[in-house]
Amino acid sequence: MYWSEEDQAYLVEVPDLPGCLADGPTQAEAIANSRVIIQEWLAFAQETGRIIPAPSERLRMAA
Repeated sequence: MYWSEEDQAYLVEVPDLPGCLADGPTQAEAIANSRVIIQEWLAFAQETGRIIPAPSERLRMAA
């Protein structure tokens, strides 16, 4: 998660899921939105037969 001056929002990137990105005006909202977008990403992947990558072994967070 990081603050984007350009977007004036917190951005949450999900590195294991290409293109999976959520935003929000607060950290809490960005995290809540990321939970929704992760579920939508996974559902779309299943519907279209896309391979769902295995989770990384480590969680990286930007300071």
